[in-house]
Amino acid sequence: MRRFLRPGHDPVRERLKRDLFQFNKTVEHGFPHQPSALGYSPFLRLMAIGTRSGAIKLYGAPGVEFMGLHEENNTVMQIHFIPDQCQLVTLLDDNSLHLWSLKQHSGASELREEHRFTLKGPPGSPPSATQVTAVLPHSSREVLYLGTESGNIFVVELPSFRVLEDRTITSEAVLQRVPEDYCNRRSCELVEALQEHPKNPDQILIGYSRGLIVLWDLQNSKVTHHFLGSQQLENLYWQRDGSKFISCHYDGSYTQWPVSSDNRQPEPLENLVPYGPFPCKAISKIYWQTTKNGLPYIIFQGGMPRASYGDRHSISVVHGSQQTAFDFTSRVIDFFIIFSSEPAAEFDDPSAMVVLAEEELVVIDLKTAGWPAVHPPYLASLHCSAITCSHHVSNIPLKLWERIISAGSKQNIHYSNMPWPIDGGTNIAPDPPQRDLLLTGHEDGTVRFWDASGVCLHLLYKLSTVRVFLTDADPNDNMNTLGEDEWPPLRKVGTFDPYSDDPRLGIQKIYLCKYSGYLAVAGTAGQVLVMELNDEDAEHVVDHAEADLLQDQEGYRWKGHEKLKTRDGPVRFEAGFQPFVLVQCQPPAVVTSLALHSEWKLVAFGTSHGFGLFDHQQKRLVFVKCTLHPSDQLALEGPLSRVKSLKKSLRQSFRRIRRSRVSSRKRRGGSGNASEVQEANAKFDQDALQEMELAPVQRKIEARSAEDSFTGFVRTLYFADTFLRDSSRHCPSLWAGTNGGTVYAFCLRVPPAERRMDEPVRAEQAKEIQLMHRAPVVGILVLDGRSTPLPEPLEVAHDLSKSPDMQGSHQLLVVSEEQFKVFTLPKVSSKLKLKLTALEGCRVRKVTVANFGSCKTDDYSENDLAVLTNLGDIQIISLPFLKLQIRYPCIRKEDVSGIASCVFTKCGQGFYLISPSEFERFSLSTKWLVEPRCIVDMPEVTSNNHVHNKSGMDNTARKS
Repeated sequence: MRRFLRPGHDPVRERLKRDLFQFNKTVEHGFPHQPSALGYSPFLRLMAIGTRSGAIKLYGAPGVEFMGLHEENNTVMQIHFIPDQCQLVTLLDDNSLHLWSLKQHSGASELREEHRFTLKGPPGSPPSATQVTAVLPHSSREVLYLGTESGNIFVVELPSFRVLEDRTITSEAVLQRVPEDYCNRRSCELVEALQEHPKNPDQILIGYSRGLIVLWDLQNSKVTHHFLGSQQLENLYWQRDGSKFISCHYDGSYTQWPVSSDNRQPEPLENLVPYGPFPCKAISKIYWQTTKNGLPYIIFQGGMPRASYGDRHSISVVHGSQQTAFDFTSRVIDFFIIFSSEPAAEFDDPSAMVVLAEEELVVIDLKTAGWPAVHPPYLASLHCSAITCSHHVSNIPLKLWERIISAGSKQNIHYSNMPWPIDGGTNIAPDPPQRDLLLTGHEDGTVRFWDASGVCLHLLYKLSTVRVFLTDADPNDNMNTLGEDEWPPLRKVGTFDPYSDDPRLGIQKIYLCKYSGYLAVAGTAGQVLVMELNDEDAEHVVDHAEADLLQDQEGYRWKGHEKLKTRDGPVRFEAGFQPFVLVQCQPPAVVTSLALHSEWKLVAFGTSHGFGLFDHQQKRLVFVKCTLHPSDQLALEGPLSRVKSLKKSLRQSFRRIRRSRVSSRKRRGGSGNASEVQEANAKFDQDALQEMELAPVQRKIEARSAEDSFTGFVRTLYFADTFLRDSSRHCPSLWAGTNGGTVYAFCLRVPPAERRMDEPVRAEQAKEIQLMHRAPVVGILVLDGRSTPLPEPLEVAHDLSKSPDMQGSHQLLVVSEEQFKVFTLPKVSSKLKLKLTALEGCRVRKVTVANFGSCKTDDYSENDLAVLTNLGDIQIISLPFLKLQIRYPCIRKEDVSGIASCVFTKCGQGFYLISPSEFERFSLSTKWLVEPRCIVDMPEVTSNNHVHNKSGMDNTARKS
């Protein structure tokens, strides 16, 4: 009866749990999904990005980040900073305006929504009468000018959003000063652009879509100048001294207009179609930047010839005889130029161009010859090729860290050395306590190494496995090469490239040993590469070995993709991780599990057909084990096969239902008369009722059949030095868990170091455990005599962990999708279990051991299991007693890709993809918390002089 008694409430343990565990979503790494708007404050030197889901994110110097979310979740159409203020206005696609402020609250600053407002017209007026198309925050910081589809311009007071109806600029008032013949030909239509005069705040330039441009006097409420354009207007830009402005048009042209002091009818100074004479795409935005040497920078978006380059996303930069059309691989959302914002400055002197494309942020250095790109410290395009897997490594030794950075710096020689130009605010977060790496595998066969120590996820190094294989693309091809006479002068920029030369190159599993520098990478076509770190470029032959996991069994025929062809002879590799051996699994199915033991120089790999062990020091296959069930034909079709037997899967489902019914009838008495059966059923129901009253609620779990598909799929591999044969001698071992609930254990004999190259590694199967419920095994762990997980390979040798206790008895923890079970070693007798699915109704998707330290004292820490379920919950379970400590909702259960992408760290943090381009970072620990903390100087503006208040604002960047 003791097992049915519920544990009592322990107040000491409850207090300790509060000191150990706390759930926080701390920061989002990567590039915002579906960006829709861009804004920049030259005064604050902060950039804002809005998205289609209603999020708004502010960025400054590395580590300075804020985030807010509109309640409506509508698309952010425009973002405008209020001049000389820590405020900005957003326009959403539902025509609502929102005022946001950076304000101090409870000792910290945060991005807060202050007011919201929707412009409403008179009763009965059409929606177009108040549909906002252009927003101009006036330099007085008191009003907003809102241009609409009707051609009227409304004036709204800040911060109250009160409409000043007496100051409305109607299209009728504007047309009074325009020649009659022009009015008859063209109405004002919608307001396309609003620009304040750079020298006279009492004048604003109004551009209408049909081509009419007027200069409006705010004091006298009248038109002082009108400019009669003949083409549909796209945008306007003032020159710095206010003597001229430039307009860009739908036909791919731009026009320069003078603004005279008298009232003479101005004629255009210049009308140019830069990529004519053939029909061109619209120029949607333009800048005219003055310089000290007299040659202006003319920078514009679009304008390419429609017939030949209509599908290009380009921004052109023209400076004297230099002209380059930067070609982006995704649609350009918006861009801005960083230039001298000092009012006393005579010239613009642009320094950088910041371009927000749909899939990445690109910054171009305009000061350096050749206009190179600037390496961004944040907003990295994580999905430049689709992410296929991820792997986190905590507490990287300094020497390995420096070698990885050195290899990465040699790859970045084409980037500019310019300091990051968006440098508003100051990061005051403490330095990260340790160096952490996040490795992402990609569809194009690359592995990217990210600095995940702090708030900014920064790319350190990129590894490509393509050179080992023969593919259609030549790795030496340079996409940026241009002929001298090529026109338009296009140049590819950015890293986003979603197309893979061959889907078989995709990386599926990564394992890095931080102590030895060995790296194992496995892919979609059964390829397993073992690499070591080299500080110099090298050319060498990659050794090949094949592992036949079917072991020549009769009757099996692989229906999936072929293996990748390898290059013959020596291959040249860049400095960094260089492969020295390739193990090719046969059949070439996706590698589903991978383990590396750098002390024993062994790598283990598993697929849906079996698993194998390879000695990468002797470059010799140790053994293979086929786990394929005779009836499992689906495992032979491969992930890229188009032949999916729907009829067969339906047939198997019906068979399972039939089997469960038959077995149920047998349990209730297959023979005997009806009365006996009824009696037995009644007794069975009574016993079941008594058990339900005593035991916690448990759901009935159907046992799976050995004939279910993919039972041989190897889910996990684990190396351990433990007691496998008897309790007196421990030995190296390899453990493997399958989709059918089977655990295999192999004893390994690894020769001592002095005879390591002379004698082979030997393996012998010692145990085979079959879980009764046959649920997939997702994790295997051995606990030493102190009930502590065994240390990582070489961890003890580097004095970073205590030696494991080899005196007491060891325990084996097997985690399946449905339950946790502890066995004693070496007898493998069941000791303890936790039925997660029966009690909670969920299944385990990810599990790892994490160390949780107390936030109150440095003397206490404990190891627990961090578990992610298919419902998106995270549960913390104690070791070795398997008691549920706490549960947190983390990911929506409908977000299957987010759950599949989750990766835990060793110190109680985690990452998961909230979109193809963004990782959400979370923390389960009170002690380990990585979140933004920053100061933004609060300006005090008196007349025209800017006085900075140095007290600043402390920010914890909590989400709105």
